[in-house]
Amino acid sequence: MARARNQAAKPRHLPTVRQLRYFVTLERLGHFGRAAAACCVSQSAFSVAIRELETLLGISLVERSNRRVTITPSGHDIATQARLCLGDIESLVEMAQERRQALSGPLRLGVIPTIAPFLLPAALPRLRRKFPALHLFIREGLTGTLLDELAQGTLDLLLVALPHELPGAEVMPLFHERFLLACREDTRLTDPQHFLVNRLAPESILLLEEGHCMRDHALAACRLRSRGRVSPFAASSLHTLLEMVDGDLGISFVPEMAVGSALLRHTRVRTWPLPGGAGREIALCWRRRSARGADFRQLGELFRQARPQAG
Repeated sequence: MARARNQAAKPRHLPTVRQLRYFVTLERLGHFGRAAAACCVSQSAFSVAIRELETLLGISLVERSNRRVTITPSGHDIATQARLCLGDIESLVEMAQERRQALSGPLRLGVIPTIAPFLLPAALPRLRRKFPALHLFIREGLTGTLLDELAQGTLDLLLVALPHELPGAEVMPLFHERFLLACREDTRLTDPQHFLVNRLAPESILLLEEGHCMRDHALAACRLRSRGRVSPFAASSLHTLLEMVDGDLGISFVPEMAVGSALLRHTRVRTWPLPGGAGREIALCWRRRSARGADFRQLGELFRQARPQAG
């Protein structure tokens, strides 16, 4: 019986955080090369870590072939549990940071590109003055990509635009922002003072590429029923979009924060209100179980106060 007790007390060999992060990334991306690159490690070292995890757990997590990677049913179950474990570990670290000093140390913020150039220049100087011990790292990207990184724990919180599905996130709405009609000042494409979507010529509306949430928000704002008025040529950035408008290649819709920004300076692009005040909601969001929610709400108040005023 004593021998049995000694065997029961023998510590287990447990997976490392690194192994769990690697496998969760592999399950999400379904490709060893892309997963290794996302984890900033060589593919050979990544593969060794996955094999070590399989050996440790005593089950097969991945079916390998020359052309594809298939996660086994057990592998999907393990990945789900691994995400929960990693989330708990992130919460543990966040709790320790909170006890040490509020809003200090590294903080990883994701921001979509239709907010970053307008809100951050006004907010960051205030943030540095108010929280000098905070080291902010900023990642700009599309909403879907940033949400994946938030779920994986590589980002701490996000500045995004609503409406958008935000699974597993706690959301703090900051302010409503109108969309404005953007045209060249001498455009012949429309009468900005009496703008009506149904009077536009076919393919005269310029928008951002698919994947930018502002594309969908702008379409909703102008209540567009027929996509025949949307140009097949989409822009990859707001800067490119406004260059096209400045060339009178079409009209577009821009967020209110863009007024007075460097993007419109030295252009012939002018803006006009849209009927109905349609727009989007700017919000801050973070993982629902985060121990730093109170800190993030302080940041939200700072971003709210730093909102650029149009005109």
